[in-house]
Amino acid sequence: MTRMILALALLAAPASAQSGKPFTIAETGQGFDDLQAAVSSVRMGTATIRIAPGVYRQCAVQQGGRITFQAVTPGTAIFEKEACEDKAALVLRGQGSVVDGLVFRGYRVSDGNGAGIRTEMGDLTVTNAMFLDSQEGILGGEPSGQRITIDRSTFAGLGQCDEAVNCSHAIYLANRGQVTITRSRFERGTGGHYVKLRVPNVVITDNSFDDTAGAKTNYMIDLPEGARGLIARNGFVQGRGKENSSGLIVVAAEAKTYPSAGLRIEDNDARLAPGAPGNPAFVADLSHERLAVGANRLGPGIRMFETR
Repeated sequence: MTRMILALALLAAPASAQSGKPFTIAETGQGFDDLQAAVSSVRMGTATIRIAPGVYRQCAVQQGGRITFQAVTPGTAIFEKEACEDKAALVLRGQGSVVDGLVFRGYRVSDGNGAGIRTEMGDLTVTNAMFLDSQEGILGGEPSGQRITIDRSTFAGLGQCDEAVNCSHAIYLANRGQVTITRSRFERGTGGHYVKLRVPNVVITDNSFDDTAGAKTNYMIDLPEGARGLIARNGFVQGRGKENSSGLIVVAAEAKTYPSAGLRIEDNDARLAPGAPGNPAFVADLSHERLAVGANRLGPGIRMFETR
C-alpha cells in the first residue's frame, strides 16, 4: 500500500519536482544541470523549461523551436552577470519564446548593451519578470512582423550613455510588427530612455514610470521613427537627474519611417518630482502629422504639446 501511495504521489508531482535538477522539461520530466543543455534538447520542438529557485550564473542561446522559460516560483529564479555571445542571459532566435517569472540582474558587456534578454527572431512574451541594474533590460531587432508583449514586469537601474559609443535603454526594440507593454513599472533609470521603440505599432498602457531616483535619463517614451497605436492610463513622474528633460513622450525625433497620424495619447497622468526641471512638453512631436492627443492630467510645470 505504501509503495502504491508513493507511486501515485510521484505521478501527481510536477515534472520539476521529479527531476531534482534546476532545469526541467515540463513535458517529459527530463532534468538538466545546465540551462543551455536544456534549451538545446528542445531542438525545433515546443517545450516549457521549469526553473527551480536559485541564483544562476548561466546563460543560453535558443536556436529554434518554441520555448517557455518559466520560474517554478516567480521571482526566485535569478540570473546574473553571465552573458552568452557577449549579449544577454537569454539570446532568443527560435520560432517563439515566453519568459515567465524570471529575474535578471547585473549585465554589462563590452559594447554597452548587456541585457537580460536579447530577442533576435520569433515572437516574444515576457510576464512577471524583473530586469535590474544592467546596461539594458530587453533589447532586440528583427526586420519582420515580430510581436512582442511585456506584461507585469519591473525595469529598474537600467540604461547608460557613458559606457559605450551608443546609449542603451531599459527597453529598446525594433521590428515591423507590434510592441505591447502593459502593467509594468519603470524606475531608477541610469541613462538613455526608459522605453525606445522603432516599430510601426505600439500599445503602452497601465504602466508606471517613476524617474524620481533617475540619473542621466532622457525620455520616458521615445518613438524615434514614428508609430501608431495607443499610449494610455500610464503614470509618469519626471525626476531631477535628467540628461534631457525637454519631453516625456517624443515622436519621430530621428525619422518619419512609420506613419504617426492618429497615435492616441490619452488618460495619462504626469507630474514633476521636487526639484525637477520645469517646462517639459508632455508630448513633443516631430512627425508633423495629426496625433490624437486627448485628455491627460498634467501637474504644474508640464506643457501638453510641442511641435518641433
